[in-house]
Amino acid sequence: MSLGRQETAADGRLSQLLDSPVLGMTPWIAMSVLVGPGRYELAVGISLALAVAIVVVGRTRRPGSSFKILEISDVVFFAAMAVIGILASPGTLRWLENYSGEVSNIALLVISLGSMAIGVPFTLQYAREQVPREFWSDPRFLRTNYYITGVWGAAFGVAAIAGACGDLVLHNSNNLWTGWIIQIAAIIVALQFTRWYPDVVRARSLRERGLPGPPEPPLSDLLIPLAGYLTPVGIVVLAFSAGPVWLGVGLVVVGVLLVKTLNRPSAAEPDAGGRA
Repeated sequence: MSLGRQETAADGRLSQLLDSPVLGMTPWIAMSVLVGPGRYELAVGISLALAVAIVVVGRTRRPGSSFKILEISDVVFFAAMAVIGILASPGTLRWLENYSGEVSNIALLVISLGSMAIGVPFTLQYAREQVPREFWSDPRFLRTNYYITGVWGAAFGVAAIAGACGDLVLHNSNNLWTGWIIQIAAIIVALQFTRWYPDVVRARSLRERGLPGPPEPPLSDLLIPLAGYLTPVGIVVLAFSAGPVWLGVGLVVVGVLLVKTLNRPSAAEPDAGGRA
């Protein structure tokens, strides 16, 4: 492969990332994962810097393009959180260190539900930049974006509940399970669903119209990243004594076996020689 072709492929991957709602999620993901006792300023600073960078890059790539709901929400929310952190008393700052992760997760849940309520799920604005205008009013196109936006809202809702359990029930904001493992798992599911589900809808649409195209991706494609996540979680459990040894070992073994099983082609799939 020539250098020119490599650059073209890299540019395509970069363009796909920049046109994805996942990019707009990065400030919220950073805040959800980084915030904790003694880390409020760091988490808000990184999240705000990411939010501003996303707006700048978006306007540079697409001059004159309209601002997106998620972009505006990113900048406004994290700028407000930064100002509040600067002006906060020591007691308020301690409260923010403990609960701002839940606040940001709930804020994104509200943004998701609000955008759906007004008929513009926030992923729709990104999707419209990747498909021809004649598909914008297609019910399947709209429904797909409602589902994806809803899954992101649900993921951050799960993260908020997990964080609240760590803070209010366990009284430990740094608990590995509630502060990291469960929240990251929810984000992995939303990330993978965002990639997987549009391909499912596209394949079904082509099949219904009798047109050639790639087969519908199996459910295993959605589950493999989550199964793969079990192995590093098991290692973390063992390394940080976040549970009994049998749990850590079990997660490692189950993760490896699940990934192998899910990666195994079904009997209905053709092998490399084209035989079923």
